[in-house]
Amino acid sequence: MAPRLLFDITGIDLSRVEVDAAGIEQINPHRGVMRMLDGINYVSSDLNRAVAYRHVRPDEFWVEGHIPGRPLLPGVLMVEAGAQLASYLTKLRMKDMQFMGFVGIDDVKFRGQVVPGDRLLLLCEGIEFRMRRSICIAQGVVRGTIVFEAKITGMPL
Repeated sequence: MAPRLLFDITGIDLSRVEVDAAGIEQINPHRGVMRMLDGINYVSSDLNRAVAYRHVRPDEFWVEGHIPGRPLLPGVLMVEAGAQLASYLTKLRMKDMQFMGFVGIDDVKFRGQVVPGDRLLLLCEGIEFRMRRSICIAQGVVRGTIVFEAKITGMPL
């Protein structure tokens, strides 16, 4: 059975940027080449779902060395982008949290390639939000195809 999106995104305007990079940096600590989110398109009113994006550029640090002549966005960076969206969503829910650490990934599947020039759409849905732990499911989508999915666990550090 083909994988399905975490939730229906047909009603979400994916051209609308709800939160830009500067707004993301007000919540998440990632800067420079380690900020994996370029913008957020949607956050549900219950703070349980979010959609974000990343423009995969040809000048990124990994392009030259990650499969020379055929650069692919490393899977670990796809998962990091999902973890950053999970962190953003968790910190919106738990306003007093200073830092959300990435402590586990489970059920990871890579289903497609992401190359320079792609727009990686990220979906995130919360499964559990507690003071000592959050669990979210993240997916990456390029041109309508799911390219990765993972269950991401974080905790305040």
